[in-house]
Amino acid sequence: MAALSPEVKAFIVQALACFDTPTKVAEQVKQEFGLVVTLQQVSSYDPSRAMAKNLGQKWVELFHETRKRFQTELSDIPIANKAYRLRTLDRMMTKAENMRNMALAATLIEQAAKECGDAYTNRQKVEHTSPDGSMATKPTTIRLVGVDPANGKPS
Repeated sequence: MAALSPEVKAFIVQALACFDTPTKVAEQVKQEFGLVVTLQQVSSYDPSRAMAKNLGQKWVELFHETRKRFQTELSDIPIANKAYRLRTLDRMMTKAENMRNMALAATLIEQAAKECGDAYTNRQKVEHTSPDGSMATKPTTIRLVGVDPANGKPS
């Protein structure tokens, strides 16, 4: 097991805190730093695992701070932003149209409409509650055309 620099250790701890799998983290370390690390070595930096019982307090704190931030700050993730998703759908739809793939373009337009809250559909919201908040409905009178209301026979 090769000794890792503090920079690599911090990278591993933060990636694990963001719910990346040890396999994915090992691949990222190889790509980012050119180092080959084992799955066991990566797992030893996850304080939620038994393998990390001897992990230094500095790394445990970094893990928990990163995890807390990851779970509360969605703004760092572009796809969590509605405008980003709509721009991406627009680019995909334009490309689908240029390729003359109208079925895909229609599907992407529908997805964009759903993103906007069904702005382009003919759905209507129907309020089923009365002004006082109850589910009571008003009595409805149905009049049949061509029927005498006094005896119910055709007129």
